[in-house]
Amino acid sequence: MWLVLAFVSAALLGFYDVCKKYSLRDNAVIPILFLNTLFCSIIFLPLAFQTPFGGWEVQRYILLKACIVLSSWLLGYIGIKHLPITIVGPINATRPVMVLIGALLIFGEKLNLWQWAGVLLAILSFFLLSRSGKKEGIDFKHNRWIICTVGAAILGAISGLYDKYLMATELDGGLGLPRLTVQCYYNFYQTIMMGAMLLLLWWPKRNEGTPFKWRWSILLISIFLSVADYVYFYSLSLDGALISVVSMVRRSSVLVSFMLGALLFHEKNLRSKAIDLALVLLSMVLLWLGQ
Repeated sequence: MWLVLAFVSAALLGFYDVCKKYSLRDNAVIPILFLNTLFCSIIFLPLAFQTPFGGWEVQRYILLKACIVLSSWLLGYIGIKHLPITIVGPINATRPVMVLIGALLIFGEKLNLWQWAGVLLAILSFFLLSRSGKKEGIDFKHNRWIICTVGAAILGAISGLYDKYLMATELDGGLGLPRLTVQCYYNFYQTIMMGAMLLLLWWPKRNEGTPFKWRWSILLISIFLSVADYVYFYSLSLDGALISVVSMVRRSSVLVSFMLGALLFHEKNLRSKAIDLALVLLSMVLLWLGQ
């Protein structure tokens, strides 16, 4: 069951990435990210009354989660605004490799042969996708937008490992926090932090940079993300869930973003990237067989 939920979360993340790319085209980053966190908080507000608060002993861990995620989002928003989505997707897809290493070292997770085959094939396919992106004429070593995207991927991997620690039972070395408590309150903290950033950094200089334009896709960012994260947290809370496999499957969202990116944004070098994406799909089948 937890693997099925991981695939559902991946599909929703693909739509989330496309809405994010469309919203950020010739638009200001900070107000969009603020609205994203605000809408997510509103969506989860009714659920916050149905889950324990836990006091500072619990909330301090969730506050740290909010800082990690918001830093990842900020870098990711900046990167996807300036780069093709068919390049951002493969870079983000390196997160499971980092999560896998951390899960094996920290949590002692074990994979069977089918799962190892799926993981290794996914790593290969993501590497080939990244190489295909070089045909876009982007210098991966010196491009600041690439650096932002890579930084977002690293922080995203750290967040994934931290999620496992927050929600794993105490017998498994975790804190055993309720998933709704984590999801509701880290969104609230992010809204407060982004509100401060909006008022202190963006608003005084709003006429100097890219102006903000409202688009309905901004609301869709929050809807797709909230549902994807809800399914993701629920999958991690189920017995037997492996953070390394869940993170790998969630990165298959690149399939959705690739297809919609080709249709909506008319991006380049799609034929060579399609072969690499077929390997991504095959790696997901192997993970399914392993389960």
